[in-house]
Amino acid sequence: MKFTIDATSNKARACTITTAHSTIQTPIFMPVGTVGSVKSLDMQDMMDTLETQIILANTYHMYLRPGADTVKQLGGLHKYTTYNKSFLTDSGGFQAFSLSDISKAMENGIEFRSHIDGSKHLFTPSSVIDTQNALGSDIMMILDDLVALPATQERIKLSIERTTAWAKESIEYHKANQAKGIGLDQNIFAIIQGGTDLAFRTKSATELCALEDYNGFAIGGLSVGESNNLMYDTVEHTTQYMPENKPRYLMGVGTPEDLIENIERGVDMFDCVMPTRNARNGTLFTSFGRINIRGAKFKLQDIPIDSECECLTCKRYSRAYLHHLCRAKELTFFRLASLHNLHYYLNLVKQAREAILADRFAEFKREFYSKRS
Repeated sequence: MKFTIDATSNKARACTITTAHSTIQTPIFMPVGTVGSVKSLDMQDMMDTLETQIILANTYHMYLRPGADTVKQLGGLHKYTTYNKSFLTDSGGFQAFSLSDISKAMENGIEFRSHIDGSKHLFTPSSVIDTQNALGSDIMMILDDLVALPATQERIKLSIERTTAWAKESIEYHKANQAKGIGLDQNIFAIIQGGTDLAFRTKSATELCALEDYNGFAIGGLSVGESNNLMYDTVEHTTQYMPENKPRYLMGVGTPEDLIENIERGVDMFDCVMPTRNARNGTLFTSFGRINIRGAKFKLQDIPIDSECECLTCKRYSRAYLHHLCRAKELTFFRLASLHNLHYYLNLVKQAREAILADRFAEFKREFYSKRS
């Protein structure tokens, strides 16, 4: 991986990440392709229509189905899916959190039962890397111990102790694999934990960022029940302990407002299911705020979703038609709405980058909020 900082505007950063498969200009939003596919869209949509340079695939889900070995035999994620840009794969730690009724964190890893057939599995720091090696992703996330908030001090302390121990095991295993010729084009990120306790965040960030062989660092364990202001304060505190010369990734976040606020605080990379999940439920993001296209007032609105949007959906279809498709539960709606929402997110971070390059991010942020008011 090659990483360069192209410009800053106060703490906001415009950077370039180069992997074996693509050049990624940050700030960047990564669409979520849980099972190797972004819901309702295909890879032509991702590469040609949306021009994405990186998407996220889920290690837990790909491990269970179709299986990492299957993906490996068929050429890895890039050949299997035909997406020839970059993949980031998460570690499965979030699934242990979101599927807590069928999972259990232990000292040596996370034990869980498959949500598909109930079979028992154990994810360890090394097995998660083995899975991601087989998938062939460009960026691999380590196994971390994520806890829901609020949580006791004892549980958060245990979480960061486990995460640090697993991070040390992970990087040693990854470097040993590379010495054997395995994963040479794959990069590895550690995940900072600590809830919203600033002392714990300091401890986690300091310990993990001292592991200099990591290619980048992520902030995990946020947007899991805390208030927005607590999230923003935690990110602002944590980024000061993260290396300037490596990518900073805020996992699972979030709304357009969350992106703008955390770009301002020095974050480079984001992912979230929100744009596609909300699209399927009829909620569309616009320059002027959200709308729910199911509403009766849209029935006769012969205008685009967003007058400032240049996406395929807005250039061709009206709010009235999308209202009809949504109410009729027509499958075409899922695609058109998802294309719009992802285009909106990708264009938002592109505009943020342009503002940083021109050293006018503060003005850009004011304009962003003024349209919503």
